[in-house]
Amino acid sequence: MTLKEKWKGGAAVQTYLGLTTAGFPNLFMITGPESPSVLVNMPIAIEQHVEWVAECMQYLREHDIDLVEPALEAEEAWSKHCQEVANATLYVKGDSWYTGANIEGKPRSFLIYLGGFDYYTKHCNEVAQNNYEGFKLMKLKSIS
Repeated sequence: MTLKEKWKGGAAVQTYLGLTTAGFPNLFMITGPESPSVLVNMPIAIEQHVEWVAECMQYLREHDIDLVEPALEAEEAWSKHCQEVANATLYVKGDSWYTGANIEGKPRSFLIYLGGFDYYTKHCNEVAQNNYEGFKLMKLKSIS
């Protein structure tokens, strides 16, 4: 399956931390949907994501883990949190590219995390400190 297929036909775009999405092991998105992305200083947001992914990759190497993928429940909870935060603002009321209103027939949604970069960074760090809580970490069976 491709991301286009996963999110087609008005299906809700969901991610975990704006970095990953269920069904796509080892795929990391830098400043992806449901991250603070375009509403913060982009170089700082990119740097935070790259450093977080690099530390995750180091953790996987150190623990001999081959695959990392968010649990669907973690993805759903993050997406719900993102929408709750967005719905408390006027961003979702406006007709703009932020909501998809610039593309006729596109389902409206708000895909930028509005809870603040400090909270977001703290939350990402807590996920990492808790052995990548919300992620399924898998080892592949070796082929001999």
